[in-house]
Amino acid sequence: HVQLVESGGGSVQAGESLRLSCAASGYTHIDYCVGWFRQLPEKEPEGVATLGRDGITEYADSVKGRFTVSRDNAKNIVYLQMNNLKPEDTGLYRCAADDCATRAPMRWDWYLYDGQGTQVTVS
Repeated sequence: HVQLVESGGGSVQAGESLRLSCAASGYTHIDYCVGWFRQLPEKEPEGVATLGRDGITEYADSVKGRFTVSRDNAKNIVYLQMNNLKPEDTGLYRCAADDCATRAPMRWDWYLYDGQGTQVTVS
């Protein structure tokens, strides 16, 4: 049974930082592609960052240079480090995962597994 649990969200001021965590059970992160998505009310999740099985990362243009996705293999956690946060970064951040060969697509509908999300509010 695969389960993803996000944590680390909160309410911060513009310019501050947060680190989100995506903890997995039922599979090993290193064998899967993982994506971080931001969801606004009544909207489909939008891609923020992805981490491929080959370690290659991709970012949405709006977060390049500010967000970093990484993986702790020992803890089976994927992180999203968010620096210099802006009000437009506000949303419910959800991680998603699925088996893949190499690179992770930035498409919500591609992933089989996902979590409930953690709220980030920037003012």
